[in-house]
Amino acid sequence: MKTITSRDNPAVKRLHALAHSARDRRSEGRTLLDGAHLVRAALDAGWPLRELVASDQGLGRAEIADLLERCTGVPAIHLTDALFAHVSPVDTPSGLLAVIDLPAPPPTRAFTESLLVLDGVQDAGNLGTILRTAAAAGVGDVLLTPGCAQAWSPRVLRAGMGGHFCLRLHEHADVAAALQGYPGQILATGLGAEARGLYEMDLRGAVAWLFGAEGGGLSAAVAALATDTVVIPMPGAVESLNVAAAAAVCLFEQVRQRLM
Repeated sequence: MKTITSRDNPAVKRLHALAHSARDRRSEGRTLLDGAHLVRAALDAGWPLRELVASDQGLGRAEIADLLERCTGVPAIHLTDALFAHVSPVDTPSGLLAVIDLPAPPPTRAFTESLLVLDGVQDAGNLGTILRTAAAAGVGDVLLTPGCAQAWSPRVLRAGMGGHFCLRLHEHADVAAALQGYPGQILATGLGAEARGLYEMDLRGAVAWLFGAEGGGLSAAVAALATDTVVIPMPGAVESLNVAAAAAVCLFEQVRQRLM
């Protein structure tokens, strides 16, 4: 394991760029996994690691030492704690990073199973949480419109906690084209007299779930694709749920109905 102590080292500059620049991630075709849990999830999914980076404190943790031993043959570098904090994509450094290749876009195909459409979801924490929820609910495909945050950014990956490795993520999707001829229901959440209660819906078949941006909701073009609008009953004194919470409620109501 090579030890690096200078910010001027090209490897440090490259890692900092991968952590903080979407343009550099696209240019390099790579991104960063942050933390032992995420690195383990990638290994368990058979995802190839290109490089490992550990801090002083990280090397002293048994969990990280075990992962480094498991990754014999993967190039590894050691950074001082200060340098690691400099390249870390998060405010609280984890002690371990891994470099991976950005995946190739999934092949274009006709969708027949349940899927998720995310329209303009820009918050990294929300996006990663939704992807983790989708993976837990058994969803296979997620379509993301051009207005969404970069799905493979380090912060989204961290929030996803390994869910990315169980999903086919279609970024910059043409949602109207993708859902043309879709055989199931296309459901948006919303309010209004026309909205039907979520728990009154039959969700056992294929459903394309539409969820929009944190503030503005669905764009008019994506909202127009919905075959129905559903409302989540909320007896408490709030008007709406966070988009990640709403997605979790809807997806697991579908899971509940399918398991009945």
